[in-house]
Amino acid sequence: MLSFLPAPVVGILNSILLGLNTLFWCLLLYIPAVLKLIIPHKGFRVLCTKAIIWISESWVACNTGWMKLTHSTRWQVTGADNLKRESWYLVLSNHQSWVDIFAMQRVFNRRAPFLKFFLKQQLIWVPVIGLAWWGLDFPFMKRYTREYLIKHPEKRGEDLKATRKACEKFRYTPVSVMNFVEGTRFTKAKHDKQKSPYQNLLLPKAGGVAFVLDAMGDSIDTLVDVTIAYPNGAPTFWDFMCGRVPEVQLDISTQLIPEHLKGRDYSSDAEHRRNVKEWLGELWQSKDQRLTQALTVGK
Repeated sequence: MLSFLPAPVVGILNSILLGLNTLFWCLLLYIPAVLKLIIPHKGFRVLCTKAIIWISESWVACNTGWMKLTHSTRWQVTGADNLKRESWYLVLSNHQSWVDIFAMQRVFNRRAPFLKFFLKQQLIWVPVIGLAWWGLDFPFMKRYTREYLIKHPEKRGEDLKATRKACEKFRYTPVSVMNFVEGTRFTKAKHDKQKSPYQNLLLPKAGGVAFVLDAMGDSIDTLVDVTIAYPNGAPTFWDFMCGRVPEVQLDISTQLIPEHLKGRDYSSDAEHRRNVKEWLGELWQSKDQRLTQALTVGK
């Protein structure tokens, strides 16, 4: 409706709308989040989590509202009708832009359980939304560099323990555990540095996926494989806010997770590590073909 406005004006308007929307729903979310923090009763905390999820879904719905008001983006989505709200999902996706998160939230909202991402531990201190992420049980991970672990070998395995602890909270309400398994956004420089065998993807990292399947293998049966494509090139966040994203494509497919990949120790089982890597490799090969087709058609 307002997409006729100059792009910078749209960007400023959307930034204000996003800020106000986030502030309003976060302030409302603080009520159950604080109650959840001070009352350590499991059943009560589950109720608080459900209230927080409802508030967060309302935040996403309002974000979708200003997108529809100011953007003329074409959304090409396939497979979303197969999603169910009362399910436990492992969601894997390629990663090209910060826009990926907004795109997935828009498509998944109230069709599937609320998406929960693994975040760096430092992000818990982000003003306004840090507490919201904590209230939503987003898992905060403290990642150690290889150099640090060489100097401090006693820290090995700490990130795995944190993963297990975080995933335990997911057992009580349906959840979509989201993982960008490339570990970072795709760029040509990163692709060349890795010498990735895929044309449009970085190498997938199997560890985080394996640890979720170890901790929650008895709860999560279904993989949701998401392929995001921007036929006109991956946009920056500011491009998105300005409405300069002509088209977004999301291809969503669901499949059962192989039983032999669940409930095994990735860190000590060499055969299991090989199986998980081969499984991800096959998924990534198929995803790369879909991306090549989508980007070729878009040119």
